[in-house]
Amino acid sequence: MTTPARTADLSTYLISGAVSAQPKDRQFDTEYRTVAEGIQDGVDADRLGFHRAFLSERYDIKHADVILSGIAARTSTILLATGTIDPQTRQVWNVAAFGATMQSCYGPRTMICLGLGDDMIFKRMGVRKAKYREMIEYASLYRALWRGESVSYAGQSGSFENFSFSETYDGPPPELWLGSFANLKGAEAIAAGFDGVVLPPVFTPRATEAAVARIRAACERIDRDPATVRICQSVITAPELSEEEFRQLAHGRATSYFVYPGYGENLARVNGWDEKVVLDVRNHPIFTGLAKVADMELHRHQMMDAAALIPDEWMLDSCAFGTAEECAANLQRFADAGADEITTYGSTPAQNATLLAVWKDRANRAASISRPL
Repeated sequence: MTTPARTADLSTYLISGAVSAQPKDRQFDTEYRTVAEGIQDGVDADRLGFHRAFLSERYDIKHADVILSGIAARTSTILLATGTIDPQTRQVWNVAAFGATMQSCYGPRTMICLGLGDDMIFKRMGVRKAKYREMIEYASLYRALWRGESVSYAGQSGSFENFSFSETYDGPPPELWLGSFANLKGAEAIAAGFDGVVLPPVFTPRATEAAVARIRAACERIDRDPATVRICQSVITAPELSEEEFRQLAHGRATSYFVYPGYGENLARVNGWDEKVVLDVRNHPIFTGLAKVADMELHRHQMMDAAALIPDEWMLDSCAFGTAEECAANLQRFADAGADEITTYGSTPAQNATLLAVWKDRANRAASISRPL
């Protein structure tokens, strides 16, 4: 069977939520994915012609290194990327070795995306939240190791002097991206040390446009060509899905963000939303007395009473719901806002197959119109 052409600017997230080792009862496929289903989703994404597959990582049975390698072994063309990983959870050479090994095994298809993590989660793990300057340092250490240089480091991720690889990959190194809101400090870090950025889900197109402007301005301040930073916007998509599943994907997902102090407020600020709604969601009785962070104890479908407090217009503005054509038109708003790449989030690659086909068709029609007669 012929593999469809890979699109240049529509990607997909895999297992963007709860994961299970074994199948269990669920109303919708998106309520959770097994690890095996996540790998098959990556194979589906390659078969359908998505540009890139991101894997969202959690610190249990969803380790990005293992799952991405499983997908890479069964695919040939799709680009593969970690969702945001906090480098402080791994030794410096561990991340560098992962990237070099992936490139050596499967060709230059790997991207590693770093992220700052969240105080509430990492406090439980005994890890402090990193700073942007440390993210830039990690990126420089990985690149030095890939070039065959010796590096020294002392910090949260260990301590060593003059460490180097005994073997190096003779080919292009993995790209290094940053997962960020791209506020002022984030935009400066992206410009200073990274090949691209993944903006989080539940951004409005206006928030995307503002983030793009900050990144471009930060690049210009250090005489870097802004076009050398690839900007990817994550968007929750629910093409042809029921309203109930969409509400779980959109309102439920937003609820899982709002419960994090700081993160929820930041999301409201970049979107121009009322922060009181964030606090009302966070203070809902369903979250009273939980021993862990809310989204580590409850899945989205269990948070819908709190999610009902979120205005529908917020989700309709920041997500893509309806027919495949309507979803594609909604995604175009983020491309028009300056995103170089869009990645579907929440729904599976197979659920987005029709949306991808519409997206490709729109691109083909636009290309034919722009071609001279």
